[in-house]
Amino acid sequence: MEYQYTAYRFNVSPKQPGTDILLAELSEKEFESFEETETGLIAYIQSQFDHAQILDDVQVMQSSEFEIDYTSETITQVNWNEEWEKNFSPIDVDGICYVRAPFHSPKNAEYEIVIEPKMSFGTGHHETTYLMMKYLLKLNIKDKSVLDMGCGTAILAILAMMRGAKEADAVDIDRWCYENSLENIQKNNIRNITVLEGDASVLTTEPKYDLVIANINRNILLADMKKYVQTMKPNSDILFSGFYTEDIAAIKSEAEVNGLIFVDNMEKNNWVALHFQKK
Repeated sequence: MEYQYTAYRFNVSPKQPGTDILLAELSEKEFESFEETETGLIAYIQSQFDHAQILDDVQVMQSSEFEIDYTSETITQVNWNEEWEKNFSPIDVDGICYVRAPFHSPKNAEYEIVIEPKMSFGTGHHETTYLMMKYLLKLNIKDKSVLDMGCGTAILAILAMMRGAKEADAVDIDRWCYENSLENIQKNNIRNITVLEGDASVLTTEPKYDLVIANINRNILLADMKKYVQTMKPNSDILFSGFYTEDIAAIKSEAEVNGLIFVDNMEKNNWVALHFQKK
């Protein structure tokens, strides 16, 4: 099925951290994919969800700290493989995990993940995905049951299975992400990943997971954290990302309310990943 899209082309000054803040705010709306440019960002949204007031409550655009202007145009469905081939470069995580598209040459890495780069978030380029991958390379995941919440391309669930996880559920509310996750799981010959389309309401209320990965955004994490914790077994781990360093206090506070114990964190370009445990 083909969809018609609207592309918003933003010019942001100063580019950083303005572009990252803009991306985070747009991610909370119906925008499905983002492409960084030399001057800012291109954001894509299905035209059926676009409307004249779509940007009215984007706070960074009202801030005196940044100058942001934009143009928008309606586009038809394009060959995303061709488009991403111009812009998508392989990702190397600590020399251990190599993420590439089908049109890149293979590399001799311990873990190689092939991602079909389409209209979904989670190619490994964004700081939060990269940080989560570093955690998955660091933690002992063997024989564990994993939940990948806000899975995007399912890259994190795939890496978890490659690292020896027993099974994984990958959940995303976006239809493109759901379909792309299924494609990427098949492309990497991975078994025992179940992909679910929906939000936290699709989760079990019984303790099921040894590891929960939640790479979404601050507001959803705060709203749904209680549901995530309900799915966790005793002595299990949970990783949060999708927010900035200034959001750490709010995430930690909600985690403590839900009985989680802080372990450590990683940071990259003001983005953060936090590690907690449920005892």
